[in-house]
Amino acid sequence: MVYITNSEWETEALGERFGASVSDGSVAALYGDLGCGKTAFVRGMARGMGLDVPVTSPTFTIVNEYIGPRSLFHFDMYRLSDAEELYDIGWEDYLGRNGVCAVEWSENVSGAFEGDEYVIRFSKLSDTQREISIEGGPQKC
Repeated sequence: MVYITNSEWETEALGERFGASVSDGSVAALYGDLGCGKTAFVRGMARGMGLDVPVTSPTFTIVNEYIGPRSLFHFDMYRLSDAEELYDIGWEDYLGRNGVCAVEWSENVSGAFEGDEYVIRFSKLSDTQREISIEGGPQKC
């Protein structure tokens, strides 16, 4: 499914709808350049999952954990060069914790995915407009 958002707020709202519908144990692989709305989408996901927390990009920490009524593990793979580095930080442990894993810069670690993840691609159409496609996953949203 392809969506067009016209503001950061609309991108967050789409993420919120996605977060409310995504099953625990799912992986959302996010693809797109800098400034395309990936972190805004994850902020919305957190809200949709019932998490009232400030969501920021985990570029320097690699992963931020948001725990509440549901768990969201927010990864930023910008600084990683391959899937092996992801396994070194405990990827399999996160998968076993039955939370939702949102992975920014998934193109850097695509070998870690098993084919049942949501593939979410972000394209910047203008300063405010984004095209966001959501495919795959164990369920459609």
